[in-house]
Amino acid sequence: MDTKRTILWAVFSIAGLLLYNNWLAYEGKTPLFGPQSMSKQESAPISEEKKSDVPVSTATSTNAAPVLAPKTIPASMAQLANKERFTLQNDVLTIEVSADGANVVSATLLKELEADKKPMQLMQVTPGHQYFARSGLIAAGNADLPNHTSEFKLQTSGKDGSGRPFLVVASERNGVILEKTFILNSGSYVIDVMHRVTKNNAAVGPLVLYTELVRDGSKLEESQFYSTFTGPAVYTDKEKFNKLEFTDIEKNKITIPKQVPAGDPAWVAMVQHYYASAWIPSDKLNRDIYAGKIDSNVYRVGIQTPLEDIAAGKTTVETARLFVGPQQESTLEAIAPGLELLKDYGYLTILAKPIFWTLERIHEYVNNWGWSIVILTFLIKLLFYPLSAASYKSMARMKEVQPRVMAMREANKGNPQKMNQEMMALYKKEKINPLGGCLPMLIQIPVFISLYWVLLSSVEIRNAPWILWIHDLAVPDPYYILPVIMAVSMWVQTKLNPTPPDPIQAKVMLYMPIIFSVMFFFFPAGLVLYWVVNNILSIAQQWQINKMIIKRAM
Repeated sequence: MDTKRTILWAVFSIAGLLLYNNWLAYEGKTPLFGPQSMSKQESAPISEEKKSDVPVSTATSTNAAPVLAPKTIPASMAQLANKERFTLQNDVLTIEVSADGANVVSATLLKELEADKKPMQLMQVTPGHQYFARSGLIAAGNADLPNHTSEFKLQTSGKDGSGRPFLVVASERNGVILEKTFILNSGSYVIDVMHRVTKNNAAVGPLVLYTELVRDGSKLEESQFYSTFTGPAVYTDKEKFNKLEFTDIEKNKITIPKQVPAGDPAWVAMVQHYYASAWIPSDKLNRDIYAGKIDSNVYRVGIQTPLEDIAAGKTTVETARLFVGPQQESTLEAIAPGLELLKDYGYLTILAKPIFWTLERIHEYVNNWGWSIVILTFLIKLLFYPLSAASYKSMARMKEVQPRVMAMREANKGNPQKMNQEMMALYKKEKINPLGGCLPMLIQIPVFISLYWVLLSSVEIRNAPWILWIHDLAVPDPYYILPVIMAVSMWVQTKLNPTPPDPIQAKVMLYMPIIFSVMFFFFPAGLVLYWVVNNILSIAQQWQINKMIIKRAM
């Protein structure tokens, strides 16, 4: 096997390894290489001893972080669909708050349409799927306080002086009143949630407010050729972004930063492809992050905030924000520090973020995500033109001397050492670098992988049409036209390249366009569009270089 082909296969192997490792990291699984975890502290052991899923606090002062003992979920929570609900709506979001617990049990994204053109319901509680947000109070000694199982009564609702829709619900237990106020802002997926706590019972110890997200562990139905992360995530200023696999929570193998000091931003989230929800408490007090399993295939992630000591007859107010919406990068950046990391590009974020920024700027002018992908591909191709030209020149020179290489191989069938010596001498005489066709391509691999994650992760491309039959760049081409064009373009590329001297390699290169086209039948049209445009530009560049070299030889 000649040196160039050996190196080329090595490059393909490395590229595949990088893709697989990046996928493992993106999924939150243990990568083949690189950091194993972004956090240092282990979570509290999971216990199934209690019969209520109300968080239990062991805090003895407002400076001590409480520790959760996860427990089973009450049967009543699975029947929330039959309970009274209060509705709040703005122009992008509709939420339903349950009378039982004042939990956000339904969230509908009015501008994010499903295939049947109905608005997407991100949060819901049904027999087959549970995904909701809740909050409540706990205290040392586990006093019976207003929590996510208490009955809340509607106090008032309507629009405030700024025209924002709001509702206020309240519940009282054991001399403690918890009043929750939910406010929606125009055009925003953020719900302002105000917890007003009045303590009329001096015997109740220091109070702790908890805010948490609950979801079953079912993942989205996706193509078998790619997968995206579904599950909890946490963020702290110190440890940054950390994803938690449902399977790791099940096995109690998660690591999360538990105590968060006052002044440091922190939030918890539930993430799935394109969408997320997140509790973002204020940072004026110490907080404690927790996660755990609370029922069969049902998990939670939350934050506890020990409230400042409240004297009997006094009131305190603690605010939080609940985000429920699409992972639009520019929107997330404006909500909270680090929230844009919900749109996770993995280890290549440093490359992916500027690529997406460029794609957004192009879209501002052309107002079509399909043409934006075409223009971005052209710009990337232009950026790497010198490297690609060097690679194609090397391939063209290799193709030019290919007949002589084949003759050497035939003449030295039983002496591979002599064949390699003569071949290297030929390369030296013709000033051909066997690495010339591989190294330039190797440098571009991280950019290609980054662009892959940009196009796969961007909710902006969901439901975005391009031309004619392409009505949604986030789903496969309905007529498979783009994959077929890609297969043809790959076949043309193989014809422009030198034929591998090894018969097995030659067959592999011949069948590769078919294999790739079948795989890309199941990829989003936006990704296939990028590869088609890239291939066409590569063919044009390589054809021009081949033509120049042929003219020079004449």
